[in-house]
Amino acid sequence: MARPRSISDERLLTALATVINTQGPGFTVADVAAEAGVSVGTVAQRFGSKHGLLKALSQQALRQVRDQVRAAPDIRTAILDTYRALDDPATAANNLGQLASDLADPELRALLGEFYAVLEAELAVHGSPQLARILSSLANGTAIAWSVDPRGSLLDRLAEDIDAVLKGWQHNG
Repeated sequence: MARPRSISDERLLTALATVINTQGPGFTVADVAAEAGVSVGTVAQRFGSKHGLLKALSQQALRQVRDQVRAAPDIRTAILDTYRALDDPATAANNLGQLASDLADPELRALLGEFYAVLEAELAVHGSPQLARILSSLANGTAIAWSVDPRGSLLDRLAEDIDAVLKGWQHNG
């Protein structure tokens, strides 16, 4: 009979997210294991490799964004909640570095495409598909621009930009 797992996948993926937030794409499986307080073998046995960890994190992010956006009372809150974890310049820059690495890998790029498609589809529940696409693109672009020039708060900048688009949308809609 197999021994029950005492270390959850969620714990390992939370450690991975923390390591990406603090180190960016240069992290190792050993870094994730140290953050989780487990052996490298435990992480490798569960996910196989750094690539396996990143795939699992991407799949978890798909589920999380779907649930998070569905739970939000409106499109503005949904977007702000989605980007809240990046409201720190170092964290944003490290995640942007990881994004660049993910884009270079066909499998991770496809999962990233799924993430953005899910985000847009869920945002469309709060508004039209066109508005969801515009606001999703605005949020992504703002997050990238802010990570390069982090003046003020990312969330404040996003809120200001979202509010301007929504005001214009309501005025013209």
